[in-house]
Amino acid sequence: MLSAKSLFQEILDNDESFRLFCSIAASGEAQGGWENARIAALVPASERELAPKITRHGADEDKHGRIFNALMKKRGLEPAPVPPETDYTMLLEQDGIGLAHDKLKRDEPLTVQDIVTYLSHSRVTEQRASEEMEMLRKYFGDHPDLGRAVKMISNDEDNHLAYCHEELLRFAYAGHGRAIQRTLRECALAEIRIYRDVSLAVMAHMGRILGWSKPKAAVLAFGIHAVYCYERLGGWRRMVSLKMPERRNALGGPAAAAPEFA
Repeated sequence: MLSAKSLFQEILDNDESFRLFCSIAASGEAQGGWENARIAALVPASERELAPKITRHGADEDKHGRIFNALMKKRGLEPAPVPPETDYTMLLEQDGIGLAHDKLKRDEPLTVQDIVTYLSHSRVTEQRASEEMEMLRKYFGDHPDLGRAVKMISNDEDNHLAYCHEELLRFAYAGHGRAIQRTLRECALAEIRIYRDVSLAVMAHMGRILGWSKPKAAVLAFGIHAVYCYERLGGWRRMVSLKMPERRNALGGPAAAAPEFA
């Protein structure tokens, strides 16, 4: 029976598909780490108290990249080149979502509106990350090799999502509510489209590696399109709602160390 668990198990059991999966994940996390580090360095003077949380966010992303690389190393694998069509983070940036890398490469302070844009983008993408890691935690939380990594990353992503909710609500109460809702909507509608395209590209590469039949590939592609239809018809709204999280000040301390993989 074709299920999310059996699909991921098939990818994890094959060295080449596992290598590609971890390489794509590690690349995206490293890019997120760089972006957050640059944003922390350029935070406007009026929001300097936010800088340590942004730094922590970036440190967590860097840690996740190291974890995925360590998982590959444990199996004697080297990172694979990441196909451009599977690069979720870069495709979002190219679509104008979040803060442009050209802006982040300059040593000019960001504006408060830039920080609102960054947090709105993060609120959308961290929703996706939190949901994906929750699924992996459900299926592989007790896995002897992956369990610790999945649990740690899942907990971090939940912290990131809570942080975005709390900080965006703070900015909304300060008078940025309309800008936040507008930016959240733009980000969410772009994200669901890019997520669909990246998912199709990743599954195409996995299918070639694992030798999937045309009917199996067609069923998976149909499933991806069905998820997009659901999200486009209203599922995207879960990415734009804001509520005070149970985890308050979720990024108020230092990042936890990555687990060791013998």
